[in-house]
Amino acid sequence: MSKKKYTVAVVGALGMVGTEMIKTLEARQFPVGELRPLDLPQHEGVELYFGGRTFTTQIANGENFSGVDIAIFSAGGAASKKLAPLAVEKGVVVVDNSAAWRMDDHCPLVVPEVNADALKEHKGIIANPNCSTIQMVVALKPLHDAARIKRVVVSTYQAASGGGQPAYNELKMQTEQILAGKEPTVEKFAHQLAFNLIPHIDVFMEGDYTKEELKLVYETKKIMGDDRILVSPTAVRVPVYYGHAESLNIETEKKLSVEDVRALLENAPGIIVQDDPVNAVYPMPAMAAHTDAVFVGRIREDFTISNGINMWVVADNIRKGAALNAVQVAESLVEQDLVDPANWAGTYSG
Repeated sequence: MSKKKYTVAVVGALGMVGTEMIKTLEARQFPVGELRPLDLPQHEGVELYFGGRTFTTQIANGENFSGVDIAIFSAGGAASKKLAPLAVEKGVVVVDNSAAWRMDDHCPLVVPEVNADALKEHKGIIANPNCSTIQMVVALKPLHDAARIKRVVVSTYQAASGGGQPAYNELKMQTEQILAGKEPTVEKFAHQLAFNLIPHIDVFMEGDYTKEELKLVYETKKIMGDDRILVSPTAVRVPVYYGHAESLNIETEKKLSVEDVRALLENAPGIIVQDDPVNAVYPMPAMAAHTDAVFVGRIREDFTISNGINMWVVADNIRKGAALNAVQVAESLVEQDLVDPANWAGTYSG
C-alpha cells in the first residue's frame, strides 16, 4: 500500500453500510490522512472515532468534497446521482455502492478479484456491484477463465440486512412479536419474514422478474466482460440477519471435474472452500457473518448435463457484499495509481 495519505470521505457514514465501511478502512489500515464522514443535515456534528482520532460528521453536499481524494458512497441512488458528479468536479474519485451508476457505460463495475483492470478506464466514478452479484462472480471467475461459463441458474437466499437497517430491525421485531404470540408488524417487506421465506426482493420488472434478479443478469455480464453468459435468477429473502447464500447450477463449454473446480477455487483470491459433506462441513450464513471471504461448498457434478457443476456460495452481504468490496476498490485505485485525476481515463460528463 502507498505511503501517501489520502483524505477519504464516506457518504452515508452513519448508515449500516457506511459504518461498516469506516470499520473496514481502519481494519485494513487504508492510508487515511483525514476521514471526512458525510451524512444528512440532522447528523451534522456527530463525532466518530477513527485511527486514534475523532472526526466530526459534516453535511453531504458539494462544498464538503473540497480537498477529498476518494469518496466512498453508501447513501442511496438519489444521493449518488446528485452528489457523485459534484464530487468528480472537485477531482474526487467516487466509489459508489448504490445502483445509480452500475450499468452506465462510462462507469466501471468492479469486483477487484475479478476485473480490477477495468479501473484503468474510470472517469471519476466506479460502481460497486449488488451484494448478491459480488459473491457470485468471485466464485464464477476461476471457472469462467478455465472453461468458459455458458449458463448459470442461481437461486439466492438473502439476509434481511440486505434491505438496510430498517429491514434488519423489522425481522428482529417480527421474531419477538411472534414468539410473544402477537401479530407481526409488516412494513418493510411484502409479507411477514420471520419464520418465512419471501420470493420477492425489490420491484417486479419485465417478465415478472424482480429488479434484484435482473441485477444478477446484467451486472454479471458486465463484470465478467462476456455478454454470452446466460443467467437465470430467482431471489428470495430469508429470515437471516447477515449473510447471503446462493445455489449455483453452472454449465461450462469445457468439462470440469469436481476436483478441477475445487482446485481452481482453492487457488483463487478471496475464496475459502468448505466442502466436506461427509463431516457436515459446508458454508452457512451464521458462520460467514462478520467475515470477509466468499465461502464455497457442496461442489458436485450435475449429472443431467454434460458439463455441469452445482455449488453453494455464502458471504456476508454487508462486508464483502458492500463495505469490503468498496474499500478493496479504493485499495486497487491506490495500487494502480489511479486516484490522481491526471491519471484518469477522462472525466465523467453524464
